[in-house]
Amino acid sequence: MTDSTTIVPEEELDFATLLEESFSKPLPEQGDIVNGTILVIDQQGMLVDIGLKKDGMVTKQDLERLGPDVRFEVGQEVPVMITRMEDRNGNLIVSLSQAIQAEDWVRAEELMEADEIYNGLVVDANRGGIIIQFGNLRGFVPASHVMSIPRNLSEAERQQAMKRLINTEIPVKIIEVNQKRRRLVFSQREAMREQRANIKEQLMEELKEGEVRKGIVSGLRDFGAFVDLGGADGLIHISELAWHRVQHPREILNVGDEVSVYVMHLDQTDRRIGLSLKRLQENPWVQVDEMYHIGQLVLGEVSRVANYGAFIRLEPGIEALLHSSQISDPAPEDVQTVLQPDRYLLLRIISIESDRQRLGLSYVDVTDSEREVYAKEHNLSVEEISIDPALLPTEAPSEGDENSVE
Repeated sequence: MTDSTTIVPEEELDFATLLEESFSKPLPEQGDIVNGTILVIDQQGMLVDIGLKKDGMVTKQDLERLGPDVRFEVGQEVPVMITRMEDRNGNLIVSLSQAIQAEDWVRAEELMEADEIYNGLVVDANRGGIIIQFGNLRGFVPASHVMSIPRNLSEAERQQAMKRLINTEIPVKIIEVNQKRRRLVFSQREAMREQRANIKEQLMEELKEGEVRKGIVSGLRDFGAFVDLGGADGLIHISELAWHRVQHPREILNVGDEVSVYVMHLDQTDRRIGLSLKRLQENPWVQVDEMYHIGQLVLGEVSRVANYGAFIRLEPGIEALLHSSQISDPAPEDVQTVLQPDRYLLLRIISIESDRQRLGLSYVDVTDSEREVYAKEHNLSVEEISIDPALLPTEAPSEGDENSVE
């Protein structure tokens, strides 16, 4: 019995399968990106086999958009975008530059979604910001997002500073991707913020309270000075700048100064670094007992005034208290009406508590003759070391005083 089943050779079966698959595969349309193999490269452009009846033509102008440094070889596989199904000569026109740019747009979206930092080359600058090369795309960093530019510059200085960034690499983050509007926006500020946060995390692990570090003064505020310890800032509170009273950090430091600082406190919860400048200086209160004694006459400068008294600067870092009760008898109701800062007074030391950093002074315990002698010995006038008597309160009249008013 003869078997009527027709046996199809394996080669014919494979061809039939491939033919059927080719009919079922949808034809590419305008705007689609397909992979092709380079067949010819000549003065007219490039011919690419994309698996259709017609090969794709990449124009010379399209290749020039990729720049002079981009090189291709025959047989190389490349992505192309179909831009025209047929030109007037019946050619299928494809674009290599648009296909590569489309890949860059996808990569940009992926980087933005992943919140990753990209090190981009600055290729140009204009009034509004700087231009970053991103593959075959160019992205924009607004001037407000450029951290490499110092603050408080004029418009001309700001533009010059941005131009100086050309041909340098800076870390940036992608903050906007819009292929339709061809908007690719970067931010150096966001990238630096994350980098500094990472550096600070690492620094917090490395630092130890009590150690000494070098840093650069990065900012001055009314409440203290910020010091860059190598990518992360610590704060020297104004009270830790010096042993004497400081009105503003600019009295001690300038932005850009290199300083050695004492690591005073590490706040692991709020990730704050507390620094001190004065802890690296000798505490003047240690020598108070050797420098002063009770009953000693001293010339001091009024540094600040309160209702209850005045603080007197004797030495750098040594401030003593002249209580209102030690200014006159009766005491002035408001010391600020009697004394002003920068005034010099001859005073007597009436108490010393060096362990508590306290020293008490008296004005009433100094006699007029002592002021006259001191002024003469130091080539001063008595008025220069005294309080104007007209400002001091007078003794209230007693009940028995014949000049009292009934």
